[in-house]
Amino acid sequence: MKPTAESASDREIVISRVLHAPRELVWQAWTEPQHVTNWWGPRGFSTTIKQMDFRVGGIWEHTMHGPDGTNYPNKSTFKEIVPLERIVFLHGGGRETGPGASFTATWTFETVEDNKTRLTGRLVFPSAEARDFVVKEFGAVEGGKQTLERASEYVAGMQAKPFIIAREFNAPRDLVWKAWTEREQFAQWFGPKGAKQTIVKFDPRPGGLTHYSQTMPDGKEIWGRAVYREVVPPTKIVWINSFSDKDAGITRHPFSKDPWPLQLLTTVTFAEAAGKTTVTVHWLPYEADDDERRTFEAQREGMKMGWGGTFEQFAAYLAKA
Repeated sequence: MKPTAESASDREIVISRVLHAPRELVWQAWTEPQHVTNWWGPRGFSTTIKQMDFRVGGIWEHTMHGPDGTNYPNKSTFKEIVPLERIVFLHGGGRETGPGASFTATWTFETVEDNKTRLTGRLVFPSAEARDFVVKEFGAVEGGKQTLERASEYVAGMQAKPFIIAREFNAPRDLVWKAWTEREQFAQWFGPKGAKQTIVKFDPRPGGLTHYSQTMPDGKEIWGRAVYREVVPPTKIVWINSFSDKDAGITRHPFSKDPWPLQLLTTVTFAEAAGKTTVTVHWLPYEADDDERRTFEAQREGMKMGWGGTFEQFAAYLAKA
């Protein structure tokens, strides 16, 4: 039975996430256009900002570009700004050649434990029907969740310098891509040099989990897991990497006395030129504290050796393949 009157919640979409960053940094990421363009929108989207006049009465005009090439022009007017606490704006926008949507957005910034920030967006529509249309037509709820997930990844990069390593392989990109995304191939080369790998689960798709063990030459065994965020064939894979246990839970580094990050945001890109493929690994502490970031910074040489050994094994595998 339909209710006879709409409640406020019938007209709302509310999304919220705790970001592992101080409120000042999250505010900066939200209010400065050079930062906003790097995380605004669902996965696969990019954003071009025409103007962002961040003041009461100012206009924010931007276009979101979908992965299928569709453009989504947006225009908003800022109505209230309370520094470090609240932003309110009237929003209008939609698909370039289709229907749009209008709502009032309120974003709040709340400091929580351990210098983290709860970022909450509350979108209020003129009617329940208007809200339901945006949910169905634009996937607004899932898109909002992905946007905040991207924000959490971006503020991680504002707090630490990433570890980056790249190597060119004498093989076409399609072959390299398959070696990273097919279980039988991946099991034959991934991991530190000399390690024997056993894959328990292998599911390289967004939301999928890969769970594996590696036995070192000295007999020590470690477990690891990857939870995939983004898979764009054949150019990019993004996952959250962690040490693990036999049940696929997250654990601390088994051999480190210092607090190694529990999670690492791992981005691997594949670029082809003249029949060869350059693989670039971008590693960043994710949802880490200051101690974890310091340990990460101190272990750059070890990361270089570890990934270097993995690349050596991969080159040898490709040569045989």
